[in-house]
Amino acid sequence: MSNLEQFRAETRAWLEDHCPPAMREPVRSFEDLYMGGRNPEIKHPDQKLWCERMAARGWTVPHWPREYGGGGLDKEQCKILQQEMARINARRPLDSFGISMLGPALLQFGNEEQKLEHLPPICRGEIRWCQGYSEPNAGSDLASLQTRAEDHGDHYIINGQKVWTSYADKADWIFCLVRTDNSGSKHEGISFVLFDMANPGVSTRPIRLISGSSPFCETFFDNVKADKRNLVGEEGKGWTIAKYLLTHEREMISGFGAAPKKSLGETALETVGADASGRLGNGILRHTIAQYQLDAMAFAATMSRVGDEAKAGQGLGAASSIFKYYGTELNKRRNELNIAIGGEPALGWEGEVYQGGVTSRDWLRSKGNSIEGGTSEVQLNIIAKRVLGLPD
Repeated sequence: MSNLEQFRAETRAWLEDHCPPAMREPVRSFEDLYMGGRNPEIKHPDQKLWCERMAARGWTVPHWPREYGGGGLDKEQCKILQQEMARINARRPLDSFGISMLGPALLQFGNEEQKLEHLPPICRGEIRWCQGYSEPNAGSDLASLQTRAEDHGDHYIINGQKVWTSYADKADWIFCLVRTDNSGSKHEGISFVLFDMANPGVSTRPIRLISGSSPFCETFFDNVKADKRNLVGEEGKGWTIAKYLLTHEREMISGFGAAPKKSLGETALETVGADASGRLGNGILRHTIAQYQLDAMAFAATMSRVGDEAKAGQGLGAASSIFKYYGTELNKRRNELNIAIGGEPALGWEGEVYQGGVTSRDWLRSKGNSIEGGTSEVQLNIIAKRVLGLPD
C-alpha cells in the first residue's frame, strides 16, 4: 500500500468514526454554516464538536503549516481529504473570513509574531473576523477611503466609517484599511491594521436587506485605539496587501457558483414530474437546466485545475476575477431556475406553504453576489486589463 493509499484509508476510517450524523446533512442556508468566534451562533450542538475534532487534527485548514494550526498536508493529501469528506457528505467544519481572506494575507505579509498570535485561533474557530474595506464614498473605488489612523507612538487612534461590513455585529476582530498618510496618491498612505471589535469606540449598525436578512453592517470608529504591533506589513503599503486579499475574497465568493449536492435536475423531477420516458416533463426547462449543469461542471473543473496550478506556484493572474464573475453569475442563474422550477409557491415570502420564502429570498440575495467583492463590471475590467497587459 502506497503512502497516499494508507492516508486515504486512515482518513476514511477517522471521518467515519468522528463526523457526527448531523454534520452529514446538507447545509440549508448561509446562516446554517458554523463560523465560530467567542460567542458562536450554534444551530446544532454538533457544529462546535465537529469543528473541535477537525481543528485538533489541523483539518479545518488542512493546507496551512502545522506550526500555525493547520494540517500541514500536501495538495494530494488535501484532495483525498476533500474526496473522503464528500463521500460521506460531511460539512466543512468551519467557514471563516479568517480562513478565506485574512489567513492567506498573514501567511504572505505578516511577521512571525502575528502569525503565531492570530492564525492558530482562526484554525480553532475561536476568533471570528470581519473585513473593514468599503466606505460610503469608497466602494469600487476603494483607494479613496478616508478612515484615518493617527500615529500615537506605539498605537494608532482611528476615526471613520465603513459600510457593507459583513457580520461586523457578530465579529470579534477586524482587518481594516486605514489612511495613515494623505501626502501621496490615493493608493499610497493606506495601511492594513488588525484590532479587536470590543475596543472602546467601535460600534455597528446592521443594514436590513430587501431579502429580509441583515448580513451587512455600517461600522463606526470613534477614537479607537489599535496597537502598532498589529500593523501588517509596512505603514503606508497596505494597498498591496489589500489587493492580495481581494483575490482570495473573490475566489471565496465565486464558490457560490459551485453546484449544490442536490442537482437542479433532481429538484425539478420532484417538483415538475417526469414524462413517459422518465425525463423531466418540461422540455424547455430540461434544456435550460442541462445547459446550467454543464456550465457548472466546467466551472468546477476549471477551479480545480487553477487551484492545482496556484499550489504549484504558478499564481492566479486574472483567475480570481474570472471566478468571481462567472461564479456569481452562475449562482444567479441557479436561483432563477429554482424560481422557474418552483412556480407560484417559489414566489411566496413567508408562511409554511412557502417554506418561509427561502426560494424567493435566496433569489434576491443572489443579486448581491455580483456586487460584493467588486461588481461584475469591475471584474470584467480587471480581466480585460490582465489579458491586454495593462496596469491595474
